[in-house]
Amino acid sequence: MCGIFGIANQSDASQMTYLGLYALQHRGQESTGMSSSDGDQVYTHKSMGYVADVFSEDVIAKLKGINAIGHTRYSTAGDSNEGNAQPIVVKCTYGTVALVHNGNLINAVSLREGLEQQGAIFQSTSDSEVILHLLARSEGDSLLDALGETLAQVQGAFSLLLLTADSLIGVRDPNGFRPLNLGTVNGSYVLASETCAFDLIGATYLREVEPGEIVLIRGSELKSVKALMAPRLSKCIFEHVYFSRPDSIVFGRPVQTSRDLMGRILAQESPVDADLVVPIPDSGVSAAIGYSQQSGIPFAFGLIRNHYVGRTFIEPKIKIRHFGVKVKLNPVKDLLAGKRVVLIDDSIVRGTTSRKIVKMVRAAGAAEVHMRISCPPTLSPCFYGIDTPTKKELIASSHTVEEICKYVEADSLGYLSLPGLIRAVGGKSSEFCTACYTGQYPIDFVDAMPDAKAEDRQLDLWEASLKE
Repeated sequence: MCGIFGIANQSDASQMTYLGLYALQHRGQESTGMSSSDGDQVYTHKSMGYVADVFSEDVIAKLKGINAIGHTRYSTAGDSNEGNAQPIVVKCTYGTVALVHNGNLINAVSLREGLEQQGAIFQSTSDSEVILHLLARSEGDSLLDALGETLAQVQGAFSLLLLTADSLIGVRDPNGFRPLNLGTVNGSYVLASETCAFDLIGATYLREVEPGEIVLIRGSELKSVKALMAPRLSKCIFEHVYFSRPDSIVFGRPVQTSRDLMGRILAQESPVDADLVVPIPDSGVSAAIGYSQQSGIPFAFGLIRNHYVGRTFIEPKIKIRHFGVKVKLNPVKDLLAGKRVVLIDDSIVRGTTSRKIVKMVRAAGAAEVHMRISCPPTLSPCFYGIDTPTKKELIASSHTVEEICKYVEADSLGYLSLPGLIRAVGGKSSEFCTACYTGQYPIDFVDAMPDAKAEDRQLDLWEASLKE
């Protein structure tokens, strides 16, 4: 996941980057960091925590210069600690280089082992550091040549920003797994994971960085090179299902448009007689509105989300039924009592949270509870930048829809079909990675599938996110 932001040729570069990261906070909450450059030197600050907590006015004032990049981290490879916070900064033949990465390299383990055998010393467990080690060892005549040589060796998902003393570079992997967008503000170029970051600083969206493209920005000049090729596109469809903010343009398409259509098509594919359509906030809201408008069933916020829940909280010694879910969600009993309710959510992972929410809605007095999910059943884990549980932990990998319905104790359960999802995102099935729904991965794994330790680490991270 992760959020990345960069700006060039802007007198308030660090302040603009702070705002851009603030808009991208939803893409990662573990750590954040920023590097800036003034033509001679690169300055960096990073720490665990949220953007607003890490960057005080004093810190931002020390991040001098007219160019800057920033990162909000959601870990997929490497532990969650300050040593893995980004930007990662090195000094090499090409000067000081700072890097931020959104994605996951599937051959990082074998590349790292080879580099260590050659004497490389790694400072983190992040897969992103591999890129900088390869870059430093390149014999390319320029940084751009070295970068092209480096990226030809890595496989997987990578949207990257690199900062040097006098330039900003943006890269998107040839499969186009993760988004990267180009904009402009007051004569400055801006790069960001999502366009909601442009809106906050008053920037204008220009276009996507194309899959396989490298853009080099120096001053007011932008140079584009199509350096990398892949046999097929593999845009992550889950960006439109869940990750991205609905007010963003991702893969050249408004996310809100896709989610509204997901709800409308879901209503056509899985209709039900009911009195209320209720979203599971916040991720189910857009699809629920579409479902309501298509079906004619009234929409209502029957579940209220507490937006002030931190990453951890103290449980009382006395056991409270479904405590974790109750901290985050609370039913509006007067709305739900006696009603036939359609609950809309973006996905079901293990089913444990859905089961608790269904019980909560029933306890509030609902006469019937029908669940509708705005994507297909999640059958397989992702290895391109999403922390999902192992296959055995995904309830849909070993249970039918009827069995899942029984487990979550709903009166009925319906998922959006894969053709329906493809139609909703306005593309062709060949353009998207849908491995989480099909188990068909677009890139063959160079390294072995993640070992038990790696799978356990991903599982721990997912469980932590459920407790937020």
